[in-house]
Amino acid sequence: MTLAWITGAHGFIGRNLSRSLAINNYHVAGLGHGKWNKPEEWGLSYWLNGEISLNNLNLMQQRTGFPDVIFHLAGGSSVGAAIANPREDFTRTVISTAELLEWLKQHSPQTHLLSVSSAAVYGSRYHNSITEDALTSPFSPYGTHKLMMEELCRSYAFNFDIKVVLPRLFSVYGVGLKKQLLWDLCSKIAMDGSAELGGTGEELRDWIDVRDIVKSLEQLSHHASTTAPIVNLASGMATSVHNIATLVAEHWIDSNSSKPLVTFSGQSRPGDPFSLVADITRMNAYGIKNQSNLAQSIAEYVSWFRSNIGVTT
Repeated sequence: MTLAWITGAHGFIGRNLSRSLAINNYHVAGLGHGKWNKPEEWGLSYWLNGEISLNNLNLMQQRTGFPDVIFHLAGGSSVGAAIANPREDFTRTVISTAELLEWLKQHSPQTHLLSVSSAAVYGSRYHNSITEDALTSPFSPYGTHKLMMEELCRSYAFNFDIKVVLPRLFSVYGVGLKKQLLWDLCSKIAMDGSAELGGTGEELRDWIDVRDIVKSLEQLSHHASTTAPIVNLASGMATSVHNIATLVAEHWIDSNSSKPLVTFSGQSRPGDPFSLVADITRMNAYGIKNQSNLAQSIAEYVSWFRSNIGVTT
């Protein structure tokens, strides 16, 4: 049975990945922050609440054995949080990766490492689909630290024969996500019956359901190598924020409510790209295909939100 470690398993993508891997007969253990009463419900056989450090990684190895693959999801999780506290974001993203790579070099160089990055590394210069070979010019500390993390991984791959693959995730969403656009939009509608969002609404994003992401990550982990390939994980489709807001509003309507009004302030946050859409030619070349339908997934998210307002996990 394949042993997989997931750093950041307590997060949104990490939980979904843990459950998916367990269903597919992986033995799954996790390391990261968060008290977890029943991690086994998400497919984890072992959970260590702590920093990614050499001591904790050694403890993980003693408890579970050497991993066949590590899915490295730990790190900063949002542009806003990184701007508010860049030092903490640097520690979570860059320092944690350095610790993990050094442990692999010393103790488990045969392990495959999938280290999750972000489309934020591309910056705000692009208006067409972005290939993995495009120039990177991150604006925020979040994007800068993700790019630094990538370079660390590539350095260890080239110099110490660590097998690495670097997926760059675009706009991940799905049932259970309690941050970012969909959560903010639904929260405002639930409170006021309407919502105002920043920007013009014409900004373009590339949305991918978390169910497609976890399948893609599992498939991509088999392609880790000393060349440290970079792969966009996305839908390849440009969808305006206005269209997303319209879908949310349409699915909000029921016998007890009218269609919510969503407006836009016209003011964007400095550095926010107008367009962030992936070229997924390389992803498809690896045999990775998405299966989720955006409109259906948005409907599922709205239904989940309305059924779980005020519920915390």
